[in-house]
Amino acid sequence: MSRVQWHEIPPPLRAAIEGVLGEPVAAAHSQSGGYSPGSADRVVTASGRRAFVKSAGLSVNPDTPGIHRAEAAVTASLPPAIPAPALLGFVEHEDWVALVLEDVEARHPSTPWQPRELEAVLDALHVMGSTPLPLDAAVSELADAIAGDADLWRAIDTSTLPPLPRGIDDFVRAHHEELTDAAARAVADVRGDRLVHFDTRADNILLREDDSVVFVDWPWGARGVPWFDALSLLINVRYYDPDADIEGIVSRHPVFDGMAAGAATRVLAGFAGLFLGSSLRPDPPSMPTLRRFQRDQAIVTLDWVRERWEG
Repeated sequence: MSRVQWHEIPPPLRAAIEGVLGEPVAAAHSQSGGYSPGSADRVVTASGRRAFVKSAGLSVNPDTPGIHRAEAAVTASLPPAIPAPALLGFVEHEDWVALVLEDVEARHPSTPWQPRELEAVLDALHVMGSTPLPLDAAVSELADAIAGDADLWRAIDTSTLPPLPRGIDDFVRAHHEELTDAAARAVADVRGDRLVHFDTRADNILLREDDSVVFVDWPWGARGVPWFDALSLLINVRYYDPDADIEGIVSRHPVFDGMAAGAATRVLAGFAGLFLGSSLRPDPPSMPTLRRFQRDQAIVTLDWVRERWEG
């Protein structure tokens, strides 16, 4: 990802950010992780106050300003018990927007995932799934958010599907209708009343020195079942370690208590449709690595679905 640097942000927007912070920014350190374009800076003011700032304009990517607006709304409405950075402010200038968030002194989990760190994150997701979500929280319905996954499957022309490793393209061609049906049925599986992050990966999670967990990047916050984030996290675990015992985790960790039989496979089929269908689209502006990442995630997820169906 080629990040916009602090000095490249329009001066009026920088001034508005400094207005939120109450004083000028003395230093800005660009962060290279993640898959969204625009700026991502840990900033320090003249008196030492710290914050994390994300900004983007339509010229950077036509979708990113709207995504930042959604993240501001979701973050502002999260219950205090949710381990997420506080929103300090949201500012705009012409077609540019900026999120000003609490700076968290922490690091991303190690990848491949380490058992102790993974357990801490799953435990945190279990606690989050046990926390009541206010009715007025600015989140979408998870069922609505995944309703398009089956449509992505329907739009895939299996006759022109590019080769995928380990015969996965043959698996897709042989089971295209079943995968589409599973993704459609997953919509009913995810209806619930708990907070869902919807994008749980290592780059969206921070670990403090005391092993406490912070979830960052909240534009897709939704209302649904409490086990959804943990399931999507295991896709990320397997992405980095194909031999990880993810089925053992599903069978033993309490975050998956109450998950209906077959629900995980149907939701995974939906994820696979999202990843594979999206990977076949042209590259979005300023995001040259995204489609390859989506393809790799599709391969990991389809491998898991195939194992579940054949096992």
